[in-house]
Amino acid sequence: MSTTLNLKSGRPNGTGAARRLRRDEQIPGVLYGQGMSPVSVTVDRRDLRVALSGAAGVNTILNLEVDGTTYPAVIKELQRHPVRRTVSHIDFLRINLDEELTIAVPVRLVGEAKAVLAEGGLVDPSQDTIDIVTTPANMPSEITIDISGMHPGQVIRLSEVALPAGTRALGDPDSPIVTAIAGSRAEAPVAAAPAAEGAPAAEAPKSAG
Repeated sequence: MSTTLNLKSGRPNGTGAARRLRRDEQIPGVLYGQGMSPVSVTVDRRDLRVALSGAAGVNTILNLEVDGTTYPAVIKELQRHPVRRTVSHIDFLRINLDEELTIAVPVRLVGEAKAVLAEGGLVDPSQDTIDIVTTPANMPSEITIDISGMHPGQVIRLSEVALPAGTRALGDPDSPIVTAIAGSRAEAPVAAAPAAEGAPAAEAPKSAG
């Protein structure tokens, strides 16, 4: 889950300078963390894309090479252009590989909830990510939840999610993570049975007077 990424230090400051860097496919950023003063850096947009292309995505542990020194780090924040959604600024956080940190890990549903589908329902993830505490060495790329045994109306809560070894979840244990929603077939009222052939029809009410 770790990869090497080369950064350049000593970038010029200011809005105009940042705009020129982005025009040249360079992303302005800052590296900060334990035992160091913040360092202004730039990273090549393509290099960043390649570094984050693995299963861990933005949770990848990065070995940042800056001026001949290697810093283990993770991405703390990505700022994106409001329209194009391209990365416009990036914050790198230097980490200690032996200390815990908090990350948001994507949730992936596996299996097929046949009992839910049979009733015309669907399975809805209430949360796309789960916040966990872990050391960098144990950082998972995703948390899988098996939905094959779910039934209409069932809810899988945070306390019921199996987490990878060396991790623990943050948040309310009762918070819903996945919900099986009943469909129209499960909710449709049962139609009245037709009268048996030959049975007498119901007598019409007599008019008054």
